[in-house]
Amino acid sequence: MERSCDYFDEYNAMNPENKTDRAAWLQGPSAKCSKPGEVDSPWRLVLLGAPGVGKGTQASLLSERLGACHLSTGDVFRAAGGRPDCEQTPAMLAALEHMRHGELVPDSTVWEMVRERNGCLHCGGGFILDGFPRTLSQAEALRQHMANEKLALHAVVNYELPLEEIVARLSGRRTCKQCKAVFHITGQPPKKQGVCDHCGGALFQREDDRPESVQVRMEAYQKSTMPLIEFYSGLGLLMPVEATGTPEEICGRTVKALGVS
Repeated sequence: MERSCDYFDEYNAMNPENKTDRAAWLQGPSAKCSKPGEVDSPWRLVLLGAPGVGKGTQASLLSERLGACHLSTGDVFRAAGGRPDCEQTPAMLAALEHMRHGELVPDSTVWEMVRERNGCLHCGGGFILDGFPRTLSQAEALRQHMANEKLALHAVVNYELPLEEIVARLSGRRTCKQCKAVFHITGQPPKKQGVCDHCGGALFQREDDRPESVQVRMEAYQKSTMPLIEFYSGLGLLMPVEATGTPEEICGRTVKALGVS
């Protein structure tokens, strides 16, 4: 499982109205969402893009604009970590066990976690998948499942950003040691250098945000994601979007490419 490293994560924290009710997605199939949000033609999208391009922020903005539910696998893992084992599904228990040992969660387990939330794929407001699929195996499992469920995927948005800008975004991140709030030395600097605005804790640079670490992560991302790009391009679903500018500018570019009026 790859951790979220969006440059604009703080945007979501400051804009809670962008969050949709996702009880069934976050808690599992036994939970019910309070606001299903039925629309005439629900959008069903997958978002791709390297760490640092802002997929999470774009998913939140698109959720607000399109009425679709933001389905982030990272959010599921984070929510599961705070719930007792007796409230976990078998898939989540298996995933958490791998995570406790510092292991990657196998494709089969990740897919089972998504599959048991099949009701979310049928959401009346549509969905925006963020963080899934990550591998060709997961993409093929999703394609086959949606075909069986008679659901159509409308587009796969691939957010593109030059490597040097990704390095600049991630290497400029600073994280609070106490409350884990995220800042950026140029994009979202703290009021006082090295000090968290929220709790006064010390800010530090995570090891995997150092330039040399970012380079390694980008190489791994390119290796794992290129097959996905080729897969969705072959299905005629891939939609490249330039990920430069403000979150609102990128979102505007996305909805224009989707043909949303």
